[in-house]
Amino acid sequence: MPGVRPPRGVGDNDVMSRRKTRPRTSPAAPAVTAASPCPCGLDAAYGACCGRFHAGTGTAPTAELLMRSRYSAFVVRDEAYLLRTWAPETRPGEVDFDPGMRWAGLEIEETGEGTAFHQHGTVTFTARYVHGGEPGALRERSRFARHEGAWVYVDGDFAE
Repeated sequence: MPGVRPPRGVGDNDVMSRRKTRPRTSPAAPAVTAASPCPCGLDAAYGACCGRFHAGTGTAPTAELLMRSRYSAFVVRDEAYLLRTWAPETRPGEVDFDPGMRWAGLEIEETGEGTAFHQHGTVTFTARYVHGGEPGALRERSRFARHEGAWVYVDGDFAE
């Protein structure tokens, strides 16, 4: 958006969330139930898709599925999952969700490696949002790595 720097991306704590100095409050998450369509965009119910990872039932088997589950975690404001799936060397102390941010859709544009046969992977995506009543989109190339056998988000770069 011209003149407005969008909140930082799905993978990036400063983009998809914001820092504040007032006491932490947990903004109300959108109503997503186990039977709701999964916010990640796959044709599955949330409980059978990203919700199972959020609940701790297994781990995402690919970098792309981790990316999708992290996007869904931003939608439902699941801080514990986001921190659990963040590489220890880049993990922030907390995720501070912007109460004015509403995530509106995810498009995976490209993946590189990130399968069961790899130790690293990349996912380029566009996440659509509405912030302060204005629609926007952010595009990021996120990097993932295996940590103790599971995929974790390392960091990302914004793309134009």
